[in-house]
Amino acid sequence: MNPVNNDDVRIGVLIPIGKAQWGGADPRDLIAFAARAERLGFDSLWVNDGITESRIEALSMLAAAAAVTERVTLGTAALMAVLRRPVQAAQTLASLDLLSQGRLTVTVGAGFPGRFGKPMYAASQVPWERRFTRLDETVSLWRQLWREPENKSFHGELLHFDDLPTMTAPFRTDGPPIWLAGITPTALSRIGRMYDGWLPYPPDPADYKAALSGVHRAAEEHGRAQDAVTPALFTSVLVEDDPVKGNRTLERFALANYGLPLDQLRQIQAVVTGGADEVAARLSEYTAAGARHLVLRLGATGLDEIGEQLGRVADLLPRLR
Repeated sequence: MNPVNNDDVRIGVLIPIGKAQWGGADPRDLIAFAARAERLGFDSLWVNDGITESRIEALSMLAAAAAVTERVTLGTAALMAVLRRPVQAAQTLASLDLLSQGRLTVTVGAGFPGRFGKPMYAASQVPWERRFTRLDETVSLWRQLWREPENKSFHGELLHFDDLPTMTAPFRTDGPPIWLAGITPTALSRIGRMYDGWLPYPPDPADYKAALSGVHRAAEEHGRAQDAVTPALFTSVLVEDDPVKGNRTLERFALANYGLPLDQLRQIQAVVTGGADEVAARLSEYTAAGARHLVLRLGATGLDEIGEQLGRVADLLPRLR
């Protein structure tokens, strides 16, 4: 597994690749957004994934960002891994890791029941059933392709390959770190057993702390050190002193990006808003609970407004670290 450093808090930001966020702007401005985020001092850049709405494809965006940045981690939050052919996906990810000189981190997920998951599986002609087994086997296959090029066969419960090709070698011998999104007891067990990091989004820091203890227990049960798993957090953030304006902006964001009213989004995802002091204090509750890599989605729509938020959040970076 890839070694991790859990002593310091790192802060990343999501590139707004969905058309619901960048709207009528030139999507090539997202490349400038990535370069600016690095200049402002963010530690990482992230993209989400999907095929049921208009967006820049996730790994294409990371490839473009790799070309205009030098330092930041480039991550997925989260990649719908099983919707891609597993061998071809392994080559794409290894290529990204190679071209970025080892800056790639891959968070994977399996999707949610209902409109957030099943339509993507149907469009990809991938069975919805046993998706978690398929995901874990996909990750195991990737690692084998990267780490054991001499091993030409893979036989899991669902994935079966003979005469595997020699894979593009990633920059790092072990390949990029692979994190898992999710907070169910089953997900926590799987994270402790085989993943390098954890990226959930619980609305309550107390729930985060309790679940992180579950990850640590699972890691120890499988003979791994607690710090083998990087504890991260995905949250939507808006820095706005005026609470009325802030809620109005977040309401537009929630409806445009999730198709949910803000009060429903708050029930399932961490959403942090308020003035600078309030936002910093709330995010610090998660770092106090154990989070060591914050992945922030800017809770606004339109690249001008998102760009303004990028600067406001950047001002908080020294306090969050």
